[in-house]
Order: sequence, then structure tokens, then C-alpha cells
Amino acid sequence: MKKIITTITVCVVLFSCSTQKNSNEKPPLYEILKQSEQGGANFRFFEIISEQKEFKMLLNDPDLKNKVKATDIQTSNFLLLNMGEKNYGGYSFSIENIEETENDIIIAIKENGPKGLATTVMTYPICIVKINSKKNIIIQ
Repeated sequence: MKKIITTITVCVVLFSCSTQKNSNEKPPLYEILKQSEQGGANFRFFEIISEQKEFKMLLNDPDLKNKVKATDIQTSNFLLLNMGEKNYGGYSFSIENIEETENDIIIAIKENGPKGLATTVMTYPICIVKINSKKNIIIQ
């Protein structure tokens, strides 16, 4: 009898535990949505996407289809980072540091070159970053 009660108690405890996320958890400050050697522009530029009309191009990107929602622009800003035309593969972006102040988000971005041997092909590196804040963005 004690074994049955113990087994039932253990089962109740195990199955009553939830694996759902706490709704009070704050999302990470940023998320890299896309990092690719192809798809960028011919020239180097960074763009902050903060308005609905600019955001439409991200919603139409097939690589971002399952990563962004139409309502994300109300709570987030997006960075479009283009490295321009490169003669070799292996180029990418990384976020070296990100700091949130009272009024701003300060982001230090690093452009990474190829490590070791790289393919000799024209590439157009691009990176799209979601910033989970509507604060002013400063790129360093």
C-alpha cells in the first residue's frame, strides 16, 4: 500500500511540473536573424529599420518568414548591416558589445574577415539584427 501511495505521489509531482516559459521573462536585448555571405548590397552601409514602411521588406524576405511578425516593429528595431562587395568568401559581422542606457542602445559591431583559406568568389555579406527595444540606436 505504501508503494502505491508513494508511486502516485511521485507521479503527481512529476506531471504537475510545467515546462512553459515564465511570461515575465524579458527577451534578450538582440537576436541575429540572418547572417549570410550573399544577399547584401554592392556598397557598405548600415540601416536602422524602425518604421512600418521600411519593415515591409524584411517581412517579404523568405529567410525571415518564420523569424519576424508584422507586429514586431511596434516593440523592436532592426539593423540591416551590409559589408559591400568582397572578392573572397568568409566575411561576416559580429556584435562585440551591446549596452542599454536610459535613452539609447549602443552597439559595437565588428567586421570579420576570412580565417585561413577562402574561396575566390564575389560575396555580398549581410546581417540582420533584431533589437528588442525602441530606444535610439547608436552604432560604433
